[in-house]
Amino acid sequence: MVPRLRSFIGTILIIFLVVIYALAATTVATFMLATSPWWVHFLYFLFSGLLWILPAMLIIKWMAGPRPPRS
Repeated sequence: MVPRLRSFIGTILIIFLVVIYALAATTVATFMLATSPWWVHFLYFLFSGLLWILPAMLIIKWMAGPRPPRS
């Protein structure tokens, strides 16, 4: 695949990932943490705020393309 097309598709995927993930994380927080103490909110948003990085790293790795063979 052409690197330029791979970058475009990856960018669209990351935007889609962030939007869907933010909606899902906010929905879960709204329904499950309504009466929780402040420290539960803090831990949830700390964890959920960092969790989206894992799939984004996979997309970025894919965008970079295959590694050249070592000689």
